[in-house]
Amino acid sequence: MKSRLPEGYGGGPSSMQGMIRQAQKMQEQMAALQEELDAREYEIKAGGGAVSLTINGKKEVSALEISPEIVDPDDIETLSDIIIAAVNEAIKKVEDTNNEEMSKITGGMSMPGVF
Repeated sequence: MKSRLPEGYGGGPSSMQGMIRQAQKMQEQMAALQEELDAREYEIKAGGGAVSLTINGKKEVSALEISPEIVDPDDIETLSDIIIAAVNEAIKKVEDTNNEEMSKITGGMSMPGVF
């Protein structure tokens, strides 16, 4: 006795080819999006605007501006803390944006190591 699966289940080779094409299309979309995300620039301000940092989608800092008013030779620790806060916020913004944009393509499906 043979049992039949409802249409859409199993499907055989044509279904597998469709899945492969769909996966390839998703991969192409993700590669194009990653290229676009890498080229984006983000400007982050910290310390009430005393420190301004520009970072790209590859998490490379391209500019750092420090207000002269915040530079106190007797308090380098505060300046260091503000710069660290700016860098960390910039990295978080890049990662959050990348994850949000990629999830639009993957439908929220987690793909570790891909992005």
